[in-house]
Amino acid sequence: MLHALHLLGMAAFAASGVLAAHRARMDPFGGLVLAFAAAVSGGTLRDLILDRHPLSWTHDRVLLVLIATVAVLTMVYLRCRELPHRALVVVDAVGLAVVTVIGGRAAVDAQVTPVAVLILAVLTGVAGEVVRDVLCGAFPPLLLLEEVYATAALAAAAAYLGLHAAGAPDTAGTVVCAALVFALRLAAVFRDLHLPRLQGAPG
Repeated sequence: MLHALHLLGMAAFAASGVLAAHRARMDPFGGLVLAFAAAVSGGTLRDLILDRHPLSWTHDRVLLVLIATVAVLTMVYLRCRELPHRALVVVDAVGLAVVTVIGGRAAVDAQVTPVAVLILAVLTGVAGEVVRDVLCGAFPPLLLLEEVYATAALAAAAAYLGLHAAGAPDTAGTVVCAALVFALRLAAVFRDLHLPRLQGAPG
């Protein structure tokens, strides 16, 4: 179950990388680069912090083939069809939801402190988006704007930590918290919810 969710999250982020490349008018190579960057950046950062070697994606042939396949299929789709409205937001929300919870679970398994679990879960979820946006020239990235993005990841990480402490089954906790991230992110987009901006800062 966890492996299937992991593949789903990687596929979603790979597709989001291609969609971002398409929006930035990049060529197919750029689409492939962003697909891999968006998919593996979060897990790479998490594994480096936890000193886990080899990195999770470097010995998973299925994952690498999946990312490449999803990237190519997404590019083919975009050659034949118009980019659906808000498609990038929805696909990115799926990736954020799954990868955040997987990051939290990996941190719990590493027996780090609760605060470290929260930090690692959020970093795992948002790193791919940050790298993708920076490579596209989108600055500041979505994470640093008033959008409910990292906040949604943090809420789900806290919920996962609480469910784990309460003895809830890992599968149930993973699914519930991933659904929470997805719901919060889409609610923020479609209901125009956002965090308050900093005001009164010196110019």
